[in-house]
Amino acid sequence: MAAAAPAPGPESGKAQGGEKAAGLQEVMFVGNNWDGTADVIRSSGGFEKLGRINVIPDKQERLAEIYTNPVKLAYFLGIRNGPGEGHDQFVDDMYSTPDGKAMVVSRPSFADVVSVDVATGKINWRFPVSGYRSDHMAVSPDGKRVAVSASTSNTVHVLDIGTGEEAGSFKAGDKPHENVFTDGGEYLWNMSIGEVNTAADDPWLDWTKGDRRITVVDAETFKEVKVIDMRDRLDAFGREDLSDAVRPVAFTPDESTLYFQVSFFNGFLEYDVADDKITRVKTLPKNPGTSEDRTTWVNDSRHHGMSMSPDGGKLCVAGTMDDYVTVVDRDTLQEGPLVPASKPYWATVSGDGKSCVISESGSDRVTAIDFATGEKTASVPVGDHPQRVRVAHVPDDWTAPAGTGTAARR
Repeated sequence: MAAAAPAPGPESGKAQGGEKAAGLQEVMFVGNNWDGTADVIRSSGGFEKLGRINVIPDKQERLAEIYTNPVKLAYFLGIRNGPGEGHDQFVDDMYSTPDGKAMVVSRPSFADVVSVDVATGKINWRFPVSGYRSDHMAVSPDGKRVAVSASTSNTVHVLDIGTGEEAGSFKAGDKPHENVFTDGGEYLWNMSIGEVNTAADDPWLDWTKGDRRITVVDAETFKEVKVIDMRDRLDAFGREDLSDAVRPVAFTPDESTLYFQVSFFNGFLEYDVADDKITRVKTLPKNPGTSEDRTTWVNDSRHHGMSMSPDGGKLCVAGTMDDYVTVVDRDTLQEGPLVPASKPYWATVSGDGKSCVISESGSDRVTAIDFATGEKTASVPVGDHPQRVRVAHVPDDWTAPAGTGTAARR
């Protein structure tokens, strides 16, 4: 796997999916997980809200299928009472198609991926994933394919973004989670996080969490290229105490270095891709008000969300359970101001590359932090429990589909 001169990294200032086509405007999609809606906001500046899309227009049909199938119902209720924290999970991840006419969305509680027409709000296609829950996605740099984790079947499906046809799939570790295309789309990385919904969170019970690893495949053939078990790398680095469940990640622009978060840890690690070893660790401050009872942390996360400035100089870290976000200098690993935030759940990069944009799932807001100063510059209200935030495109003259507008659908 080459590590030099790749396409821009996955959370750089450029949106995944190629250059913007004529007649399109750059925006951000905000997935309101418990609402089943996605807000469309401006991708920089004041991040003003432009409209809202209902991503579960087929809700009654899906519920009818689930409630007449005992196995599906058991998993549906399990998602509600586990990762959903008592709520159904209706939108996890979303991207725009290259022509800006559709939003492709993974819907965990419905165990599927759908394409929603952004003008009409109607579903173009639906792909049921294997197993009973869909999760994180990634779009290839050319915008033609979307990868989605099917977390209960340990499978990653890769779909044609325009038709929903499956191009291929591969097996990953237990509970595949984050997906990232690298080397201009030549490779696809999947990070499996293992079991995160049990109360077996004491360090001595780590063995119950399952097979957690990074699986790297050829993005055309879906053949396994490499498996990275961070347990071995963590032990070699002297951090046997840390979990090997790799959570959100951020590559440097040249993809030579990977930064990643792990379960239960208030901080992140640095991994040299070519040398295949961990090189540094950064422990970030704890919030004195955060309970040290690990069973109270959402899905084994302490910190969940990372992004990198387009020049590779700054990392933005969401301190989920510690209720702050901070910008870290990559050379020195010195953190900047701890900006208060309510359960920040994700971090990405604004369209202009100047800001880190986080979802505040505890206060239903999206907030921008300036990479240069580490200070908050904007914050806008969105729907119920925002999680993933992605740079996307819609037509220049886009307006929200009738019946959705900007009103919440609870």
